[in-house]
Amino acid sequence: MEIKEAISKAKKNDQIAFNFLLDTFWNDVYAFQLKRTENENDAEDITIQTFSKAFDKIKTYKEDYKFKTWLITISKNIHIDLVRKQKKSIRNTSKDNENHYLEIVDDSPTPEDKIITEQNLAKLLRDIKKLKPHYQEVINLRYFQELSYKEISEELKEPMNNVKVKLLRAKKLLAAIITKT
Repeated sequence: MEIKEAISKAKKNDQIAFNFLLDTFWNDVYAFQLKRTENENDAEDITIQTFSKAFDKIKTYKEDYKFKTWLITISKNIHIDLVRKQKKSIRNTSKDNENHYLEIVDDSPTPEDKIITEQNLAKLLRDIKKLKPHYQEVINLRYFQELSYKEISEELKEPMNNVKVKLLRAKKLLAAIITKT
């Protein structure tokens, strides 16, 4: 399959085309993020977010640009957004020109926050149970047991790219369930 053909098929929601594009460009996007973040977990998470966003928005892709460039741009923007969020949690304030200090924002949860979190977790678990069993399993292994993609691949005896795509699909379906309720 050629890239242009895969993009065309992906625009028609062809799962094999999505898989082909993921396999073809995963290493490029991951390597780009690894250089930027210098952290394998962050690079992997941003890469997954990149493909998730790209696949959601694939119909907006214009063939005037190279697909790889389009993916890298999405990836770069996701990383910039994450860095901005991190900077917001630590504010730089000053009393006068000589006295500079960092004020760390207290992010520890209040008792009300803990109750809300427990309620949200219970709702999330109910929503996860609405997914097909193989999607439930991959979400459980990744987010509750905190296994790496390699470990999930070994556990499920499936290729790692299948695990990545299955997890992307599971997250997308779960998001649809959550937004409906």
